[in-house]
Amino acid sequence: MEAVPARARAYVACVAVAAVLCLLPLPAVRTPWWEVALLAALSAGCEQAAARWRFAGTFHPVLLAGAFLLPPPAAALVALPGALLSPVEQRPRGLRRVWRAAQLMVGVWAAAWAHGAVGGRDAVVNSDFPYALVPAVVAVLVFCLVLSLLDGGILALAERIPVRRAWRGLFVRSLAPVAVHGLAGLMMAVLWRSPYGPVAALLVLLPMCVSWWVFAQYHRERAAHQATIRALVQAVDIKDEYTRGHSERVGQASMMIARELGMDDARIEVLRFAGILHDVGKLGVPTRLLRKDGPLTPQERRIIELHPEYGHEMVRGISFLGEARAAVLHHHERLDGSGYPYGLTGGQIPESARVVAVADAFDAMTSTRSYRRARPVCAALEELERCAGSQFDPRMVTALVRALSRYGWHPAVTADEPGVPRPRPAVTGRPGARR
Repeated sequence: MEAVPARARAYVACVAVAAVLCLLPLPAVRTPWWEVALLAALSAGCEQAAARWRFAGTFHPVLLAGAFLLPPPAAALVALPGALLSPVEQRPRGLRRVWRAAQLMVGVWAAAWAHGAVGGRDAVVNSDFPYALVPAVVAVLVFCLVLSLLDGGILALAERIPVRRAWRGLFVRSLAPVAVHGLAGLMMAVLWRSPYGPVAALLVLLPMCVSWWVFAQYHRERAAHQATIRALVQAVDIKDEYTRGHSERVGQASMMIARELGMDDARIEVLRFAGILHDVGKLGVPTRLLRKDGPLTPQERRIIELHPEYGHEMVRGISFLGEARAAVLHHHERLDGSGYPYGLTGGQIPESARVVAVADAFDAMTSTRSYRRARPVCAALEELERCAGSQFDPRMVTALVRALSRYGWHPAVTADEPGVPRPRPAVTGRPGARR
């Protein structure tokens, strides 16, 4: 069983107690048990389908329909079977099931309570449109807020993520998909209370399931692409033993720069891919040149300088990479036009390439190579600042400096291991010249 911090276990226990408290009023509440059983069975069936389709997430329309139809304690009960029976791949499985069940139960209870507090149940029974949308929106907002608060808490305690970062963006990212699920749940609830009954309400699930399946196929394809990326990076690490782990660290530094620049999450992820893949073209460079201890001849350097073009050819067909492909091709360009492969200047260089260039140079300088020892982080940053404006984009350098002052730099040690030859003097004064 994987170790889980005691404070995270205590947090899960507290949320589980809150979930039990949500159910305590059940005996005193008039509960339509057949509706609870049917909705719970639907929720559990959707969870099983999600596991079979390898789709990450919970099918919220059924849970929100329960929040719109049932009293809060009964609505909370709808989430219990599906959460406890859903497959869990990571350990500890029991604790994860308890957490998932407790989190959803508290969230659904809060959504049902908020929906009822603003008169939503009467609006559903009377099919009072468009007023019925108002309580539904309130319930969706409360549901998202509760889940985001709980998720942020477990991230801070279990993953030791700083509190400010743990909650940042959780609510905004979850709002759009849950809003769509909430609309489907409202349609289910209105049809459920209409003369057509539950059978008509179940028809709402059909288009949702189809779209869910299509989305699952997209994620499966994306996972296959990511597996290909990992294989390519591992091949580069095996071929160039002195830069093992370099790609992942450049991806991490690129992500830090992108986040400091205020880029959205989707673009930050693309920049991470760009950093990870920036040197994949080295697969086309002779191994003897990558592992050469002494200075390179001009002809050997020209051969190595072909690796951005090789890399671009390798990743050109991976459509979801987007601007990461341009970063692979242009991450060795310089603002003054003396870079390669095309000698672009200033704004001609794609922004993604300017981010990766700084991340690449920083990690190259702070890592031990066959021809020199690693520099301290402060010395590497001073060198980046000295070259800002001629080689590097000053905005990217400033963003990296700010990010490192805020979070520090804690890369895995990969090159400085027993058996690594003693470093030799640098071949050139340019930062990371043998990158």
